[in-house]
Amino acid sequence: MITLSLAEIAEVVGGRMHDIPDASAQVTGPVVRDSREAGPGCLFVAFVGERVDGHDFAPAVVEAGAVAVLGSRPVGVPAIVVDDVQSALGALARHVVRRLGATLVALTGSAGKTSTKDLIAQVLRHKAPTVFTPGSMNNEVGLPLTALTATEETKFLVLEMGARGIGHIRYLCELTPPKVGLVLNVGSAHIGEFGGREQIAQAKGELVEALPPAEEGGTAILNADDGLVRAMASRTKAKVLLFGESDEADVRAENVRLTDSGQPSFRLHTPSGASDVTMRLYGEHHVSNALAAAAVAHELGMSADEIATALSEAGSLSRWRMEVTERPDGVTVVNDAYNANPESMKAALRALVAMGKGRRTWAVLGKMAELGDEALAEHDAVGRLAVRLNVSKLVAVGGREAQWLQLGAYNEGSWGEESVHVSDAQAAVDLLRSELRPGDVVLVKASRSVGLERVAAALLETGAEGEVAAR
Repeated sequence: MITLSLAEIAEVVGGRMHDIPDASAQVTGPVVRDSREAGPGCLFVAFVGERVDGHDFAPAVVEAGAVAVLGSRPVGVPAIVVDDVQSALGALARHVVRRLGATLVALTGSAGKTSTKDLIAQVLRHKAPTVFTPGSMNNEVGLPLTALTATEETKFLVLEMGARGIGHIRYLCELTPPKVGLVLNVGSAHIGEFGGREQIAQAKGELVEALPPAEEGGTAILNADDGLVRAMASRTKAKVLLFGESDEADVRAENVRLTDSGQPSFRLHTPSGASDVTMRLYGEHHVSNALAAAAVAHELGMSADEIATALSEAGSLSRWRMEVTERPDGVTVVNDAYNANPESMKAALRALVAMGKGRRTWAVLGKMAELGDEALAEHDAVGRLAVRLNVSKLVAVGGREAQWLQLGAYNEGSWGEESVHVSDAQAAVDLLRSELRPGDVVLVKASRSVGLERVAAALLETGAEGEVAAR
């Protein structure tokens, strides 16, 4: 974070200083909420959680070098006390962002946010110092913590924004006002909470409504292939730039194909020129993510050749998202277990089939959460798709939703041993250990709550007799 005195921080957040011998003391390190991350010069933010009260760690973080604690009560060490810690954190982030003057890029969407954010960051790094959301820290706490890692050298700040209801993204944009706003898609993720895709579109579109007008540099980057996203052009006064496969898209891909290993290759077209891209990531769904990143980079002054080079070099920065690892015996494990929704599940299945040409393919799948009344139909559809794509074996893991996955496969014509239902992750591991053969490709995917990353970890431990080579 940029250097701020405790007096300035207290004024910004409307707080009261307690046990502070020197109000001019400087916060020169990061703002952290995890006591294990505390170090010299930092500011520790004490939240009260369901199980842990951050205030209890105040003496330890000060001993570790924290300048002060930002909390909701005095703690016997230097502290700035506020009525609402979350609101104070947001106010501090808003103050720092305004002082920095970095170009703020915000993105949202139902699927692909984290992968696209990682691509944007890796591309923009080729142009100037860039700070971006780590993992999926895209909520009211994670977003300001990310913004507060920016320094005077930061030129681009790339922030992922999530939403679980109307007004969430509007609030995040008030904390960190974006200049460039990207909306990827409107899908089925969290449809049970929102009530329908139209409501999801209403929430996601709050991002483009928050952008400054075109004459002040505001740009809305929209998916030309998603009707609900494209319609958001009417909700903003910013300049509109379209990406996608549509001929009307300003940034588009031609001659899309997958390499033998399942990595997308295409000809990138931007308003400033065209160039060839071959990605290190796996699956054709990353083409849309790459086009979104290319549109952002083009708007921020990069040439087609520069963008193509950066996209071709970019890798996966976040755990458990199409993480591809090959065991010494030739078994390939694709760990995409961080989260799942109908769109990402179908994309992962297609990537599995592309990677598994001439090899046996296994889809180890579990529950997709927060689908509401659509849950049965969506799980059934994924099971059917696995059969249509000729996945060698579907392993449905868990309770009712897993049974729906297998039912879909059965109704599509998988009557033999092509699909099986198991009770939990350990049962899936036992089955795979007994039946996997060298050269097989295994996809592991479900919503985060299912914990299927344990299956991938167990399979890699099983094959660890030699050195595991991560692609």
